[in-house]
Amino acid sequence: MTPAIKFLKKEKIPYSLHEYTHDTLNTNYGKEASLALAIDAQRVFKTLVVMLSSNKLAVAIIPVSSKLNMKQVAKAFNVKKANMAESTDVERSTGYIIGGISPLGQKKSLHTLIDASAQNFPSIYISGGQRGLEIELNAQDLKNATNGSFFSLCS
Repeated sequence: MTPAIKFLKKEKIPYSLHEYTHDTLNTNYGKEASLALAIDAQRVFKTLVVMLSSNKLAVAIIPVSSKLNMKQVAKAFNVKKANMAESTDVERSTGYIIGGISPLGQKKSLHTLIDASAQNFPSIYISGGQRGLEIELNAQDLKNATNGSFFSLCS
């Protein structure tokens, strides 16, 4: 049981688990999940960790079918610039490995933004904390669980 699932159980947040066999040669984790589970890629969200110009890490959750707009991230966090964080910093901070980073149950609680498009669906899919495991939940529940905000984050 991953920290993300433990968190959901502890907080009594409704969710469903969806497992698939991860292909170790595939590094496009979100697209793989979408295809393996036959889910529209706009409903499968990836968890990206960014480094803000304030030298703080933050989380941006966007559809796997989209590209993160760093200017929008900087604007949302009211900083001059944002860049993708180094994978070693991401893994150390979250406690998860790349390709299995969940926005829930992270070692350090990071400021979180969720792309506004998540509100268009009755449920969305996020990483369950390991490759090959997706959590389906309501976007508003995710927002509440992460103390996050909805913001338009994609190009």
